[in-house]
Order: sequence, then C-alpha cells, then structure tokens
Amino acid sequence: MSGTRKPGQRATPAATPGGMQLFDRDGSRKYLTVAERARFLRTAEQAPREARTLCMTLAWSGCRLSEALALTADRVDLAGGVLVFATLKKRQDGIYRAVPVPPSLLEALDLVHGIREAQRRRGRGSAARLWPWSRMTGWRAVHAVMVAAGLSGPAASPKGLRHAFGVAAVSSGIPLNMVQKWLGHAQLSTTAIYADAVGAEEQDIARKMWG
Repeated sequence: MSGTRKPGQRATPAATPGGMQLFDRDGSRKYLTVAERARFLRTAEQAPREARTLCMTLAWSGCRLSEALALTADRVDLAGGVLVFATLKKRQDGIYRAVPVPPSLLEALDLVHGIREAQRRRGRGSAARLWPWSRMTGWRAVHAVMVAAGLSGPAASPKGLRHAFGVAAVSSGIPLNMVQKWLGHAQLSTTAIYADAVGAEEQDIARKMWG
C-alpha cells in the first residue's frame, strides 16, 4: 500500500499539484541543510572565479541554473541590491522577478564580471551574459564544488541549492508569498512544500511557536 512504510523509514511529504517533493522515493533529502549550504559556499571560495560567482548566485538567490546562466550585466542592480531574473518556467516570455541578494554577492559579481564597466557601455550590458556557458558546463562547475565540499546524493545539485534557499527562507520566517515571488513559482501551493522541511529546519520553525 502507498500509505505504509517500513519501520524507521522517513515519511515523505505530500506532493504539490506539480509533483514537487523535498524527498525522493527512497526518502533521501533533495535539499541542502543550512550547515551543508554554508559548507558549499566556503568550498566555492576556492573554486575558479566564474564558478565561485555562479555557486554564490544559485545559493543566495534560489534561481534555477538556466535562469542564472541567462543573467546579463544589465540585470544586476547594484544600487537596488537585487538580481533580476527572467522567469523561464512561465508560459509566456517577458516575466521578470527581482530577488534581493547580499552585498557580498553583488561585489563579487562586479569584481569578476565587470558589471559597472559593462553597464556604462551601449545597451548597459544587455548582451553581456555573465556565464556564456552551456547548461552542462554550469552543472559541472557546481557539481565539482559539491564534490570538493564532501556533499553527495540528490541534494548535491543546483536544484538542491534552490530547495535549500526555499527551506532557509521559510525557516527564517519569510512570508510564503514573498518566497513564492523570489522563486518565481506560479502557485503558492508549490512554495508551501518548504513548510514540510524536517530536521533542524523544522525544529527552528517550531521553536518560534514555543516562544
């Protein structure tokens, strides 16, 4: 029966209408914990510069790998403190979302990719992709950092970083509608899956209720 599980096996949360879950069929986590995410970012500091900024962008914005690779210099708002992504999962083109990111990421992007210089040119850098890589090249760069950080399994992927962002946001008390906006979800029910986080993240959420 689908509703039964073996003793000691972790229960998997219900899927959203789109089928997204935070655990795979074997009950393995598909997101990085806060500690794993921090270890990944520390390891990324030793990676080649372009790989480091890609890893930082994925971790701090929660964007999809394809959205990061489509990022151009004109969509890095240094004054506003946000990255502007084209939401690629929407049914129509021309839908963008602004995601606030730490100053350290903006500084790294400017240093490595010359954002200010590109924005002074004609077109404000609209043709200057930050990572002119294929999806596979980007995936390999992130995977190499995951391996170096000692991370493996379903969570050790760009999608694992996106899920980690959602879990961290909910654990920090960010309203679900704001997390939905940042992640570019069409339905709030998709974002709500992050409220099913377990372990230390779930304890953090419960602790706020306990006072």
